[in-house]
Amino acid sequence: MNVQVLPITSADVSRVAHFLHANLNTRISVDLWARTLTPPWKSTAPNHGFMLLAAGIVVGVYLAFYAERSVGGVRHRFCNLAGWCVLPQYRLLSVKLLRALLRQEGYHFTDLSPSGNVIPINERLGFRHLDSTLLAVPNVPWPSLPGRGRVVTSDPRRIEDLLAGEDLQLYVDHRETAAARHVVLADRGGVCYVVFRHDRPKGLPLFASLVHVTDPAVFRRMFRPFTRHLLLRYGIPATLLEPRVAGFHPRAAVRVPTARRRMFRSDTLQPQDIDLLYSELVCVPF
Repeated sequence: MNVQVLPITSADVSRVAHFLHANLNTRISVDLWARTLTPPWKSTAPNHGFMLLAAGIVVGVYLAFYAERSVGGVRHRFCNLAGWCVLPQYRLLSVKLLRALLRQEGYHFTDLSPSGNVIPINERLGFRHLDSTLLAVPNVPWPSLPGRGRVVTSDPRRIEDLLAGEDLQLYVDHRETAAARHVVLADRGGVCYVVFRHDRPKGLPLFASLVHVTDPAVFRRMFRPFTRHLLLRYGIPATLLEPRVAGFHPRAAVRVPTARRRMFRSDTLQPQDIDLLYSELVCVPF
């Protein structure tokens, strides 16, 4: 049977969403998959990834999220490789989807949640590893000290009032994504925009997974009020963080054994230039 590799266009979003709901994650509704495929930030994305078609039927998908980012004052184009799902009888053709994505010129590529069998494939294709050390910290109801000019808020209006410039643009780009949650921390030394995921293994609201921190110094000073906020505002008992993202190693943190990996491929950028925004981590509520 002739199998085609084609870009996922806007006209394909509905049938791809149905395929992903049926074959990748049934807990995510078709409507939410469709929303996930079309992230809210402005982008000149050439597609939403690539798909395998057999007799006009979707039999495989590799999603992609595109963004233009400023790194060191220079604009760069990124392609984040996201959900990869192929029906068993077509698995031998899976790599065609990956190669179609990587043939696109002018992009830096990230793969921020590769499964175990994908990692060696990525390595052979020139991907490098990011430090994915994972720590767990209990969220404790620390006493709230009056005064001192401290602010911890998840209120959208307060967030927009406190943020400015690039940080405000990050918030605007991500506030409507399906998986991102937002907190702003402020003290007399500065303002920090924090993005996290509320991960629910087996339906339990157990973890806040840190995605991004705009000011590590403020985040470190405000870490206790932040974890208190997660517990009291969201009912989340623990935070998972990567020191590479947080900018420090909290004292009460315990290292968590994990198979989680973060990978990227670029001829010019270095690990410190790569973050977790504009990706499936903010778009897909696993």
